[in-house]
Order: sequence, then C-alpha cells, then structure tokens
Amino acid sequence: MDKSFVIMKKFLVVLLSIVSLISCQDSDKEKKAILSESNGKINNISIFIDENLWNGEIGDSIRKKFAAPVDGLPQEEPLFNLNQYPTKIFDGIAQKSRNIIYVQKGQKNGFNEQVNQYAKPQKVFYVLGKTNDEIIKVLEEKSAAIIKSIKASEIIENQVRLKKALVSDQKVREKFGIGLTIGYGYKYDMVKDNFLWIRKEFSTGYNSILVYQVPIDVIENDKEVIENVISMRDSIGKLNIHGVLPNTWMITEDAYSPYIFDTTIQGKKTYETKGTWELKNDYMAGPFINYAIKDEKNNRYLILEGFTYNPSKSKRDLVFELESIIKSIKFLK
Repeated sequence: MDKSFVIMKKFLVVLLSIVSLISCQDSDKEKKAILSESNGKINNISIFIDENLWNGEIGDSIRKKFAAPVDGLPQEEPLFNLNQYPTKIFDGIAQKSRNIIYVQKGQKNGFNEQVNQYAKPQKVFYVLGKTNDEIIKVLEEKSAAIIKSIKASEIIENQVRLKKALVSDQKVREKFGIGLTIGYGYKYDMVKDNFLWIRKEFSTGYNSILVYQVPIDVIENDKEVIENVISMRDSIGKLNIHGVLPNTWMITEDAYSPYIFDTTIQGKKTYETKGTWELKNDYMAGPFINYAIKDEKNNRYLILEGFTYNPSKSKRDLVFELESIIKSIKFLK
C-alpha cells in the first residue's frame, strides 16, 4: 500500500476525531446557552410526586424533613415551602423551578442529582423506589445532603439578587478589612470606631446587621463558648442598641436557649449562634443569627450579627437574607 495513502488515512482519522470532539463541546455549550432562567421564590421546593404517595407515608416523610421547623425562630416556620405537583405535568414550564425533588415509584431504586438540567440555576433531585419503604429509605439517606445542597444554592441565589442594587460597603472595608454584599435599602444607622449598625426598614419592621470585633479571649476562655457569645452580645446591646423608651437595650432572651453550631466561613473557624433577642424593659423581640469568625491573622474574632424585627409576620426569609449578606464576606487583609 502506498505510504502516502496510509499517512493521509491516519490524518483523516485524527481530523475527524477532532471535529467530532469540537462538535460535542459546541453542542454542550449550545445546550447551556439556551437554558432559560429558572424561577421560584427563595426557600421554595417543587415536589413532583403523585397524590397517592404525597398523601401517605412518603409525603409525611418529605414534610417531616423538608418542612421541619427552622432553628432559632420565635414562631414555628418551615425550612422550605413545599409545592406539590403530580408527575404527569413534569414538562415545559413545570421543569423551570429552581429547586425540584422528583419522587416516583416504579421499576428501580435510585437517587440522582442534576444541576441545570432544564434551567439555570437549578437543582433537580430524583428519588426512585420499587416500594414505599425503599423510597423512604432513600429519603432518609439523602435528605440531609439535599437540604445542604439547596440551602447553599439558595444563599448564592439570594446574593445574586442582592447584587442587582448594591449599597456601598466602603465603611465596612475601611474599619474591618472585609467586603460585604449589601443589598438595596440598607443604610448605616450607627458608625463607631469598632462598631457598625446597618439597617433596612420596611413597612412592618426592619432588618439589621451588626459588625464589630473582639479579642480572641473574649470567645475562647475557661467558660463555655455559648456563655461567652451571650455575654458579649448583651454587653454590645447595652452599649449600642437602645429602644425608644429610656433604660431599654437589646439582650439575649432568657426564655429560649440559643442554638450554637461549629462551622467555617471563608475557611475560618466560626461559631454560628441562633436565638431570640428582646429589649430589656420593653416588649420588642425577634430572631438573631450571630457569626463569630476567628481571624487569627488579625488576632481577633470578627462578629457579624443579623437580627430582625417583624412582629406577627414571617421572619424566616428575612433572617435568610441576613445570613446571605453575612456569608458574602470577603477578607481583604
């Protein structure tokens, strides 16, 4: 066989392989490019499951896990709002929800997570089982991971929405060497050398963010961390957060013990505390979320706290907005 023919044949094979690879990559890019924007309110999940399963033990299991009460709120509110739809309508606009859990009883058991399958951003979780017990088993095994995944993506979605109309974080940068994504409506209510109070007012109440720093031994000493956090925030409240009436200031409510969790923010050891605040000698109260971030480089605990006042109204999404702002933190020094 002619040597030049063999070389040409090999060249054509390589060329066709490259063209095929590029074509596949272009196809993937085109698919991503044509994905429409997902829809849905913050902290909402679309549950696609047939009525007979939703109204039985499988539905009970889903509600128990995904609509469990949120820690730290004064009134019981669900972790997520669940919107149930039959599987037969899982098509078209129904597939555009940002958070989807699809549950089906059929010929196989399994679990699968898809990202941006029908829209973007989007998480779709498929829970499949041959029997009710097998579906419930999958839910038992995977619900914690699903919740963690959805919460993380909802934080990002909230931050994206906040970025559409930003308030300057210059004062935060100058005083504490950090950046924050502060959304529209927030204003600097109090500015001191070592303390910032940023507040957004609305018709039924307000959201607040506090930023300050304390020496490491304020949090880490021979007492329990939760005691130190409560003592710290009560002293800050007495110094800076006062009511309209004389001799009133913010304290940690005694009636409900705060929840404390170990976590990390920006790779730094963090204590997350959730509880209820109240005004001493007054009747105002509401939920708070406090993050004590250990910043060893600057020999401090950086404290970022969000608290809300919205009497007789839902508070979950207000606190979630505060959490989203706090978790947007970027250390600049």
